[in-house]
Amino acid sequence: MTQPSTASKAVLQTLPGDEIRQILWRYQDRFDYQMLVQSSRSVARGPVARLVAQGARNSHEWTEAKHSLLKVYDESGITGAFLDPAYGGLFEGPKNLIMSLVAFELAWVDGGAATASLAGNLGLAPIHECGTPEQVARYMKMASPAKPGENRKTMRAAFALTEPLPYVGVETGLLCGKARVAEWKDGQEPLLEIDKRGRFITNMDYATVVTAAVDTDDKRIKSSCMVILEEGDPGLFDRGTATKKLVHQLSSTRDPNFQLKVPASRIVGGYTVKEGVIVPNYTHSEVIEAVFKRTRVTVGLMTAAKLLSAVEPIIRYQRQRFRGGTAATPGTPRYDLGIQTKEDALHRLVDVWAMGEAGASLGFATTRLYDELDPLEREKNRILDERGVQGARARMKEMAKVERQAMEYLIMTRMPQGRRNPSMFEALKNDPLVQFSVFEPVANVLCPATKLWNTGQGANSLREAVSLMGGYGITEDCPGFLGHKWMDAQLEATYEGPEAVQRRQLSITMAQPLFLEQFKHWIMDLKTLAADHPETGACGLGTAMQMWLWTLSHLQESVDATGHKLFSSNRQGVTFPMADALCWLLASRQQILDVLELEQKGASNPSLAETLPGTLAFLTDLCQVQAARAAGEVSRICAELVFGYNRHPRWDSEGCQSCFNEADLEGLETYVPGIGSVAYGYSDVLDMDDNHPLKRGPCANISGMEPFLSLRAKLDGCLTGCRLAKDRAAESLTRVMIPEALDYPQ
Repeated sequence: MTQPSTASKAVLQTLPGDEIRQILWRYQDRFDYQMLVQSSRSVARGPVARLVAQGARNSHEWTEAKHSLLKVYDESGITGAFLDPAYGGLFEGPKNLIMSLVAFELAWVDGGAATASLAGNLGLAPIHECGTPEQVARYMKMASPAKPGENRKTMRAAFALTEPLPYVGVETGLLCGKARVAEWKDGQEPLLEIDKRGRFITNMDYATVVTAAVDTDDKRIKSSCMVILEEGDPGLFDRGTATKKLVHQLSSTRDPNFQLKVPASRIVGGYTVKEGVIVPNYTHSEVIEAVFKRTRVTVGLMTAAKLLSAVEPIIRYQRQRFRGGTAATPGTPRYDLGIQTKEDALHRLVDVWAMGEAGASLGFATTRLYDELDPLEREKNRILDERGVQGARARMKEMAKVERQAMEYLIMTRMPQGRRNPSMFEALKNDPLVQFSVFEPVANVLCPATKLWNTGQGANSLREAVSLMGGYGITEDCPGFLGHKWMDAQLEATYEGPEAVQRRQLSITMAQPLFLEQFKHWIMDLKTLAADHPETGACGLGTAMQMWLWTLSHLQESVDATGHKLFSSNRQGVTFPMADALCWLLASRQQILDVLELEQKGASNPSLAETLPGTLAFLTDLCQVQAARAAGEVSRICAELVFGYNRHPRWDSEGCQSCFNEADLEGLETYVPGIGSVAYGYSDVLDMDDNHPLKRGPCANISGMEPFLSLRAKLDGCLTGCRLAKDRAAESLTRVMIPEALDYPQ
């Protein structure tokens, strides 16, 4: 993948197609996945795109035209993709990757359509992850689309967590929804009274089942929980008023009101009775944790899809911008390239494309990780159950012992084989608890990182994409619906916890020893990779990761000018920027790894023989562009945190202690030649009258920061060639072939 000279290098011929994407995102061997992707794409670029083009987004109400999409989802396989085959689904095993691929295809055209599909899965997810066997069997089967001859309606689910104003957006641990014991006869199951008002609840126009978070309002119920509410339950099942959204109008959103009586068996995960008190097996927060750590990744991928979908419309707009004018005649650069004759427009589009590739790489890597982690988690729970380890605290204590073994395993993976204890290494490698402890810390970082970076930075890049369309970008008929997508991204950034929630989680998980140990391994891998693939930007990215790691250690051990600890849970001015910096690194790293995968696996696909070299060259250039951007962000953030909490010295006796006098320097030059230039570079020099330089204060003391300064200087050098890579990528944009028109209506 090393780039040849500019004169002979391969050229990007067409936009990356399915065969390229299948390799990049690791589903080239799953024909069943490929078929569902094609089916989902037909839905997105057919019925969904037609609705958007016809103005369906101009109404807050859930219309018959919008409702018709549900049947299309059922018939295409989208609805059943979440379910196990035993309940009418399509795929055995974990489904994180396939659900992300489906959402990616739908969001390529419209975020609301993707949300409508995902929200049904979100409503079922508490039951799927934490439900009793009876609950799983009942509701998963009901959610399966009715087959020909079945006389039943397909159950539609919704997830009710958020509360009405003014409480919406408060901590998820604070619930206004309440659960009370309505009736409890001797020897019979308790009957619960549920009072829940929701805000921004998706699917509520047609949901027949709702999983709702409620807190206890009765001394006979120990804790919060999630309960399953059905439309036919006695009481009030009020769908509420439609939310007047500016975005995602192809999903139903309302503010419902529930006042229902349900049996206690509807508590998600079941319950026990201890001394006359109902004890839910899962609190609502435990259920949410199990659900959100998977589903928030898919939301991040929705924004990445929007970015990549913007590339083709922008190229077409740029090339056709001046056609029709008298000065743009066929065959002239102005006619053939339009705005693409200008470097600025090309460079800005390269940045948008690179962000989209990095976001998709990060998101799909995280979903694949969860597909590996899910069976390990189930096996972990089974083993702990067999050992009789019950309760969150007891399990945490038990797993803490395993974490020490996991650290030993990680250390041994870096040892030469001759230095390992082979029997111990194999035992740890085959221990499900150890492997779970290795995978989980990484997943706990990648999940919020995907949600935070993809939706946050993705929304910023979508603004750039819209601006590249000129005034056309904010019109209703903008090709590719880019204005809609930009606005939709603002809402997706708040889904399943706004950015502060993701940063808060990252600030905890990124400092865990097992993650940091693997992070060190990634740095070494990138440095090794850079020797054979320097044009990927791997060297600079590895150095930026070293800088981030050094800064984290420094902040954990340091105090600010007032003596207060820097890295702590309440210092979000420290922890949150470090979380942001880490996200840039993670996304760029995975982008590089995906392109290496394409290089290794693409050569075996004969249908790619002609286009692969140019595609590889272009995607490699995007890697270097993105790695340089990531390194710059990390360098800026880390420098601000390392130096920013020191007080700048003043022109007083203390501040002038490090100053030199010109006369003193002249005398010292006799004994230490060159000291004058050093002093002028690192200190302040007072003139003969002891006047200081014309600035607010003396130079700040940077002693002790030499390792950081060395890393920063090294990082600057690692950026060598990154602008040449951007120039090459920009040139490719002027030569790549695109279809005559978008494959979905405008």
